[in-house]
Amino acid sequence: MTFTRRRAVASLAVLTALPLAGGNAMAAGWPERPIRLVLPYAAGGPTDAVARAIAQKMATELGQPVVVDNKVGASGDIGTDFVAKAPADGYTVLYHSSGIALSPALKKKPVFDPLKDFAPVSWVATIPGVLVVNPKLPVNNVAQLVQYLKANPGKAAYGSGGTGNGSHLAMVQFLQAQGVEAVHVPYKGTNPALMDLIGGQVQFMLDAISTSLPYIRDNRLRVLATTGLERSALLPDVPTLNESGMRGYSFQTWQGLLVPANTPAAVVQKLNAAAVRAADDPAIQRQFAAQGVVMRGSSAAEFSTMLKNEVAYWAKAVKAANVEPE
Repeated sequence: MTFTRRRAVASLAVLTALPLAGGNAMAAGWPERPIRLVLPYAAGGPTDAVARAIAQKMATELGQPVVVDNKVGASGDIGTDFVAKAPADGYTVLYHSSGIALSPALKKKPVFDPLKDFAPVSWVATIPGVLVVNPKLPVNNVAQLVQYLKANPGKAAYGSGGTGNGSHLAMVQFLQAQGVEAVHVPYKGTNPALMDLIGGQVQFMLDAISTSLPYIRDNRLRVLATTGLERSALLPDVPTLNESGMRGYSFQTWQGLLVPANTPAAVVQKLNAAAVRAADDPAIQRQFAAQGVVMRGSSAAEFSTMLKNEVAYWAKAVKAANVEPE
């Protein structure tokens, strides 16, 4: 038989189409069994609450249970690596936060690559931050805080959830931009840092609005600014840092869903549609708006672009803060 160029091209086209056809065939009947939503955070926390609400709504949309699996340990790396190595079939999904973009910059030998090991599905939640101080500190706005720090160089202390934590790096950016110094006191988590801020052991801190809001409302903390580009609906009279002289400054944490790299595009599309409908559900939006969490689904492409920007941003922030990878 003569194997002509035309027949060779036709054969190549068929072979090239086989993986796509296989992926589409799998997606046509997907999902056929429960989906595992891996969360690298402990049960009962604020991220867990949002993840479970999203999972419940996605289960309704997909017609299969979406089971939240809290795989904690190694600052989130255990659960994240578990998903990275899972079969790329859409049945194992990662629910993560901004930490996935920051973690590799803090490790000499990163366990995973957020850009190569995962396919973004949807970014579903954003949580702006707040700049808060102990009420005994004699400042009522950002300008007064800067003046106080200039008058007391290296004497005031700020807390964070740990060295290299997002709030630590964001505070370093704030201090460097203002040309002032303060002592960093790292804690093993946000809650002990907040307790010491309330107790006066540290004087100020950047934190997520969702965790600081109860203490702001009962006057145990004073809020000087929010850290989104727009004012928070929960604190409409509080200016943003952007309004307070730091043009373009934004510190917000986020949450989103990802799957292992090479998951068929058609499966990613189905997951995205379900995640977007969950995040855009009015009842879910109302539930978490009261905690300062802004729910909004994105396309996979939007999340991919944002994730690339976040990885680059945090890598620069780690270097600027002189944090040595471990």
